[in-house]
Amino acid sequence: MKKLLIFFAFVSILLFGIGQTAYSKDIIPVRPNVVTTRTVGLYQVGNDVKIYKEPDENSQILYRVRWNADEFFPDCIGAEKFFVVLLPKKELALIHVVDVTEDWVEIIYNNSTGETGWIKKDDPYKFMTWINFYNSYGKKYGLRLLKSSPEKCKDMKAAPEDLSKTISTMNMPQKINLNVIRGNWALVSVMDLDKTPKTGYIRWRSDDGIRYFFPAIK
Repeated sequence: MKKLLIFFAFVSILLFGIGQTAYSKDIIPVRPNVVTTRTVGLYQVGNDVKIYKEPDENSQILYRVRWNADEFFPDCIGAEKFFVVLLPKKELALIHVVDVTEDWVEIIYNNSTGETGWIKKDDPYKFMTWINFYNSYGKKYGLRLLKSSPEKCKDMKAAPEDLSKTISTMNMPQKINLNVIRGNWALVSVMDLDKTPKTGYIRWRSDDGIRYFFPAIK
């Protein structure tokens, strides 16, 4: 029996390959990322992406990223480091953008190291600034507080200012509804655990770009 199991394991490796990472689960941010603070927005990518060293098709190709609902290549990057958001069922795959030109976007292809490269745009409408992204997905799905964010992020202010009066504090909100984005602040309405409706401004990101809240995409 043991030899039979080893045989089937060997056959599986031959059939499905070595060095590819399966990731059937969705990928969304869980904690604030201090490596990706200098990003300007997100870009929606397809399943075959060439990453160039410079914004020029004659420059060095750093990586060719290929993926589907079951596999990701190359393994040295990995899906969790490449994507900001990956929801295969929604065909939504988003990556961090550092800079944008007319035909190119500079992207972070490794969210743990901050390494960047360039990809050629295949559709100008696939780039979204952070404000556009939050206005689109945050208003549709609401927001969620990322783990390990400072406790002060739960404070709801009367105005979008740090020194403004704290009018309430969210404890265990059932949903954080986004009303409007104003700079690094968001006007939200929540129904907390005590069933009391609350409305006020929260800091959705720090002045240096650390995001504390993220759209609760499902």
